[in-house]
Amino acid sequence: MARAAAVTPPPRRPSGVTTPGARSEAVLSRLQLLVTRKLDGLLQGDYAGLLPGPGSEAGESREYRPGDDVRRMDWPVTARTTTPHVRRTVADRELETWLAVDLSASLDFGTGQWLKRDLVVAAVAALAHLTVRGGNRIGAVVGTGEVTGRGAAVAGPATLRLPARSGRKEAQALVRAVAGVAARPGRSDLGTLVDGLNRPPRRRGVAVVISDFLAPPQQWGRPVRRLRVRHDVLAIEVVDPRELELPDVGVLPVVDPETGELHEVQTADPGLRRRYAEAAAAQRAEIARELRAAGAAHLRLRTDTDWLLEMVRFVAAQRHARTRGTTR
Repeated sequence: MARAAAVTPPPRRPSGVTTPGARSEAVLSRLQLLVTRKLDGLLQGDYAGLLPGPGSEAGESREYRPGDDVRRMDWPVTARTTTPHVRRTVADRELETWLAVDLSASLDFGTGQWLKRDLVVAAVAALAHLTVRGGNRIGAVVGTGEVTGRGAAVAGPATLRLPARSGRKEAQALVRAVAGVAARPGRSDLGTLVDGLNRPPRRRGVAVVISDFLAPPQQWGRPVRRLRVRHDVLAIEVVDPRELELPDVGVLPVVDPETGELHEVQTADPGLRRRYAEAAAAQRAEIARELRAAGAAHLRLRTDTDWLLEMVRFVAAQRHARTRGTTR
């Protein structure tokens, strides 16, 4: 299937911000207000991360409900009662969260309120804010494009590993480090980036993959499945509306940010716009199916909507799923 969003218009830049460093500081300043104030105001009560881990200590049993993890079946109770039961677990006091952050060139684009790259940083900031409490640790593996071709001006590895540390200052330093990563030319290997969370093996925790998932699912589907065997996995998909449908603006020059290829598209053609929208919808449906098959929770953030509200809704849904059938 064609990559419907492989070619995109050049990224927009906020007025008055010219250098990547100044832009990163501006984005972080804006996120500080949104995350530290509004997120706490919208999420009242005790919570532990966007995807609360179930823990490893055995707790009480309850009847099985559709959607429960079959790996937590309580077989002795099931045999005695002849009714399927699952074993609840007590949350660990300390939770380790690892992020696989895709900052390839395709993320440096946006036609809404944010660039897709901004949403990636926003997701990292929200995760850090929500999981840093109680001695929890958070680390990240950040991937950018790989340098290809002769005469490349950038050299060296395209993956940055930030060790897991606890503490609010350390979490803020991690967010700042992610925001300061510069995009590289070429395409990154999302599968290799996800595999970076499997090595070295770690105790059970939370793994988060943040990307636009434009790479073919065959590249990253199996690594996500391997990750799900040991960890609770959350996939945060970042989307821009122009990747879902083309506007009717006549001849539109578009460039693939990962390869530099330039094309001119006649957007006045309704047939072209229809085929593009159908291909984009099929692409996103395939991404959702692959993540669902891998057993990963799926959160989609758009550059033209309230990403903070989407996160709050997601946390509320996860809370409900975790407590379903356990409280009256």
